[in-house]
Amino acid sequence: MTIYPAIDIKGGRCVRLTQGRADAETVYAEDPASVAAEFKAAGSEWVHVVDLDGAFSGEPRNLEAVGRIVGLGMKVQMGGGMRTRASVDSALQIGVTRVVIGTRAAESETFIEGLLAVHGGKIAVGIDAKGGMAAIRGWVSTTETSALELARRMDSLGVATLIHTDVATDGMLAGPNFAAQEAMVDAVEAVVIASGGVSCLGDVARLIEISRIRPNLDGVIVGKALYEGRVTIAALLALACT
Repeated sequence: MTIYPAIDIKGGRCVRLTQGRADAETVYAEDPASVAAEFKAAGSEWVHVVDLDGAFSGEPRNLEAVGRIVGLGMKVQMGGGMRTRASVDSALQIGVTRVVIGTRAAESETFIEGLLAVHGGKIAVGIDAKGGMAAIRGWVSTTETSALELARRMDSLGVATLIHTDVATDGMLAGPNFAAQEAMVDAVEAVVIASGGVSCLGDVARLIEISRIRPNLDGVIVGKALYEGRVTIAALLALACT
C-alpha cells in the first residue's frame, strides 16, 4: 500500500482544516516545501498536496509553493481548483505527477473524457463524500449525486485512480469510515486511495488488511495524525511493506 503524506496549502503556508472548514484552520509550517523535505528524508516518495485557496476560489493559487515541492524530486499528487484544462496543464508543466479533479468531475463527464484522452493516468478524480453524497467546491456544496454513483461513472470513463475522502472523518483523528471505504472499493475497478480520519498505525493496519481482500485499495492519505505526532512516516512505510 502506498502512503501519501498530506500537505494542505493555504495562503502559502502548510495548514490543516477540520472537516474542510476554512474557519477551523491550524497552521503547522510557514514553508510547505520544508515539510515535504522532512517527508522525503523519512523515506516517502509521494506527497499529496491540496491547494485549499484553489479549492475555495476555483483556480490554483499556490503553484509556486507546489513547484518548490516538485523541485525536491518527490512525486506530487495535487488537487484544489483544477477546474479548467489550463489549470491542469499548468500543474503538469511544473512537474506534478498526478492531478486530482474534484468539482469538475461531478459537473462534466465530457471534461474528464477530454483530460483522459490527453493525459491518461496522470488524471485522478477526487470523490469527496458528505453524508454519502458527493461534495464539491472545497466541500462547501453537496450535490444530489451519491459518492458511489459518481465513482461508478468515473470508473466507466476509464479513470484509473479515485481518491475517496469521507468529509465527516477528515481531520477528526477518530478513525476512518471503514465501511464507506470498503463500499467504494467494491463499487469500482479503479484504484482507490483512502482519505480521512487516520489517527494511528492501527487504522492504517486495518486498511492494509482490507486491501489484501480488495487489492484495488492501493493507498492511504495521512495528514493530521502526522502533524500531531501520532504516527511517523518511517513507521507508516515500514507497516506498508509488511
